[in-house]
Amino acid sequence: MPEYLSDMNHAHLIRREQNGLAFYQFRLLQTVPGLKHGIFTRLGGESSGKLGGLNISFSVGDRAERVAGNRKRVREMLGLPSLTSLRQVHGIDSVVISNGRVCDTTGCPETESGDILLTDQIGLGLMIKQADCQSVILYDLEHRALCNLHSGWRGNVRGVIGEGIRKMQAVYGTDPAWLLAAVGPSLGPCCAEFINYREELPEEAWKYQVRPLYFDLWQWSRDQLRSGGVREENIAVAGICTACHTEEFYSYRKEKVTGRFGTVVGLV
Repeated sequence: MPEYLSDMNHAHLIRREQNGLAFYQFRLLQTVPGLKHGIFTRLGGESSGKLGGLNISFSVGDRAERVAGNRKRVREMLGLPSLTSLRQVHGIDSVVISNGRVCDTTGCPETESGDILLTDQIGLGLMIKQADCQSVILYDLEHRALCNLHSGWRGNVRGVIGEGIRKMQAVYGTDPAWLLAAVGPSLGPCCAEFINYREELPEEAWKYQVRPLYFDLWQWSRDQLRSGGVREENIAVAGICTACHTEEFYSYRKEKVTGRFGTVVGLV
């Protein structure tokens, strides 16, 4: 593995403020040449009211021109020519963008559904929309290929993380040992309450219960990454609970009517 991974503190994030926006970057990914990424907070942007700030979703009742303006700010902040996202459905379907295909959703609602985005194209930002669910970035160091996927608890149940790894193996020939993986801010074990967990979660997930009715979805995702072949030392988990930090992140669990923040990754 590259030498710059040997002494990395994977758990730490870097917080940046620029042009009125605030965003986080993983130290694990920030060191990789030619890789751009950002976990954008709700701060800044053009949206107002309960959606106030940098809402990047067209499907939560916001004015389309405001969402388009927010997405443009995100794209320009990372210096990416185009930005693409999906109509997320809490499933395991994937969309591979290749062969020079243009799939820019900066200024318009998504037409394709799915929860896994993959590409090895230069200049294309893969964006996951969030309000408690996880974004999971996968980067193949050997083949310089990317995956950005959406995983809420339903995604954990359906194995969306393992599916993302398998898709990278099938499309790019990825060896999971060469993957870097980063799990973004999302619902933490402090707030992930499942009153009906016996009906909603499979029995193998019950071991992630940290106190009555509360579950550690971060650890569940970490274990799914490890089961898929990703090395423990190449996994970073943000460890920021969105429900506890609505001053920076949208949280459906805490706010109900709210916007979506975005995690974006792309190659340059």
